[in-house]
Amino acid sequence: MVFEKMDSAGYLINHIARLCFQDLREQIAPLGIAPAQFMTLLELWREDGLSQKDLVDLLDVEQATMANTIARMERDGLIERRPRPEDGRSHSIYMTEKAKLLEFEATNAARRVNEEHLSVLSDEEQKQYIQIMQRIIAGRRNSKK
Repeated sequence: MVFEKMDSAGYLINHIARLCFQDLREQIAPLGIAPAQFMTLLELWREDGLSQKDLVDLLDVEQATMANTIARMERDGLIERRPRPEDGRSHSIYMTEKAKLLEFEATNAARRVNEEHLSVLSDEEQKQYIQIMQRIIAGRRNSKK
């Protein structure tokens, strides 16, 4: 039996993710940010002052990956780390004014990428597609508990 990649959910999801990633990278590169930085900023735009552990949990990435992203963002002047009063070993991550000013353009770039990728679907299909992906993610999270 031959494995048909175009019938594989895993292959198709990965392929779509790579296409979205590439398009997002192109759209936000002129803003001086990379996709990993954008994902981190999305969380900080929602709630500034999160810990690195909070970001690891919210973004479901490895600790080392987040540490590297935070280091690059600090180097690029997007964030600053401040010690947490309740735990001297931990830091809160705060956006700089530079990062705050990027929100409008960066989120609009992401919207354009989403709209372009979903444009082949009807409005109803787009809603269903998003709902199905949300259910898959929720199901995976629940099964890991």
